[in-house]
Amino acid sequence: MIPYGKQNISREDVDAVVRVLQSDFITQGPVLPRFEEAIAHRCGAVHCVAVNNATSALHISLLSLGVGPGDQVWTVPITFVATANAVLHCGADVDFVDICPDTFNMDIGGLERKLAQARADGAPLPKVVVPVHLTGRSCDMAAIADLSGKYGFRVLEDASHAIGGHYDGKPIGACAHSDLCVFSFHPVKIMTTGEGGAITTNDPGLARKLSVLRSHGITRDPQEMERHDGPWHYEQHCLGYNYRMTEMQAALGLSQLTRLDRFVAQRRQLAGRYDVRLEGSRYLLPSGDTPAFGSSWHLYVVRLPRGSPPLERLHLVEKLRSGGIGVNVHYIPVYRHPHYRRMGFSAADFPASESYYDRAVSLPLFYDMTERQQDEVVACLLEPQGFQTIF
Repeated sequence: MIPYGKQNISREDVDAVVRVLQSDFITQGPVLPRFEEAIAHRCGAVHCVAVNNATSALHISLLSLGVGPGDQVWTVPITFVATANAVLHCGADVDFVDICPDTFNMDIGGLERKLAQARADGAPLPKVVVPVHLTGRSCDMAAIADLSGKYGFRVLEDASHAIGGHYDGKPIGACAHSDLCVFSFHPVKIMTTGEGGAITTNDPGLARKLSVLRSHGITRDPQEMERHDGPWHYEQHCLGYNYRMTEMQAALGLSQLTRLDRFVAQRRQLAGRYDVRLEGSRYLLPSGDTPAFGSSWHLYVVRLPRGSPPLERLHLVEKLRSGGIGVNVHYIPVYRHPHYRRMGFSAADFPASESYYDRAVSLPLFYDMTERQQDEVVACLLEPQGFQTIF
């Protein structure tokens, strides 16, 4: 089976993890701060806080921005459910802004119209907006930041797909137009720590809140304590969580980070090769890189033409999978899941997301993918489908 995504683990990665296992610390040791410093440096941010997964990162990022019951957070429907779930875990209400049909990211015009309508109606404005950099391509963050200044919301980038990408001359994660940025290090992402996530920010106050929230709400800093009984003393100042990253994860991440540029370059080359091989086919290809938008190419998503028969995508996916090609669909719109349907969301309010979901297929794309494997994917895609016998 050719998977849609797969990690690359080197001998150096294994050795880095083994060194930690043979050391005195396998959690809360010296490797984690080194990993955080390396991520911050790579992204051009002042601070980084690493956690056990990106869902945890989203959760405490929202909490650090003061999100709670009665607040609104807006994001997009085409994302993994974790983006919206993190809002609900804070006790807040989630709402959605439709996507741009060309980039699959938040429609800036749609966001502006929704904000203006909410203000005109006296409806709640969002406390936080969470743009999602789907497939590794950044949203138009400068435009979102302009709206943030006008309407008073904070900005949290869900860059789970996007480490190694860039926007407007800066690495994604620099937080040039946002308060916080979240990355995922799941095995199918650009680089991995097994499970794991990280948050970058330029705000020292937010960084401190995140550090406390990820570790039970506890501080060991005598300057922050109400009393100090001795060197063993610690205090819980808020209700936090055990979202800590282990030393083994951090060691793997540090080793992987040394190959990040290589990972992204290879993905970019494979995406370009898909572009060439599928040019002129019936499939709509994803937006490519530009000087302002450099994708990390976590996913390569093709779409069937508008007006394709309703079952064509299902037939295509089943055909590819039966041929050993692990295509997938990213993602089912969040509002289609039963938990969110019960909240009253309607598919009719998100026509671009509906059109995307009905026609999208994610093709295999990973660092170790060979040209022969890619040719096999392309050949299967371009074979006549025989739909006339089905419809």
